[in-house]
Amino acid sequence: MARYTEATCRLCRREGCKLFLKGERCFTDKCAFERRSKAPGMHDNSRKKISEYGTQLREKQKTKRFYGVLEKQFRTTFEKADRMQGKTGENLLRLLELRMDNVVYRMGFAASRAQARQLVSHAHFTVNGKKANVPSMVLKVGDVVAVCDAGRKTHAFENLSGRPVPAWLTVDQEALKGTIALAPERADVDLADLKETLIVELYSK
Repeated sequence: MARYTEATCRLCRREGCKLFLKGERCFTDKCAFERRSKAPGMHDNSRKKISEYGTQLREKQKTKRFYGVLEKQFRTTFEKADRMQGKTGENLLRLLELRMDNVVYRMGFAASRAQARQLVSHAHFTVNGKKANVPSMVLKVGDVVAVCDAGRKTHAFENLSGRPVPAWLTVDQEALKGTIALAPERADVDLADLKETLIVELYSK
């Protein structure tokens, strides 16, 4: 499984906003973005004028990095969203929210999406009673995600995050399982100032 292996805090600095890639650390004073929010590199790019294409590209990169998706997979997800009925941008965000790794993170079973991706890859979860180990798997309304019996014996789920659970999910933390009650709406995306229309414009060129 391909994944990003470089310094993750550089991504937040590059996009100029916190992407919460390191879980609880991002909420403390140790967060690299809080200490040094300037974009990485030896030259100051703050005064450089950004073109229309550059603005669209940055929006795409920000969204892609927030969900931990690489370029090819992100493009494939966009093409699927484009074939669906409704607004392409909102379809794209809905598909990203319904990814298995994101659902596990949003249910509070992992401190970050990266950790959620690892836990799913190690087959610690089931979907509707069947073992699931594909982080990019897109779930649907009514699916039940639960920690499998082997996963319950690990230390990964002893201290679960107390993050608020979005309204489209119902979670029983004692039973270590949750259900997708509703399809996520545009307002449920927790990435600040996201402009998905710019991503649509970028891929429509």
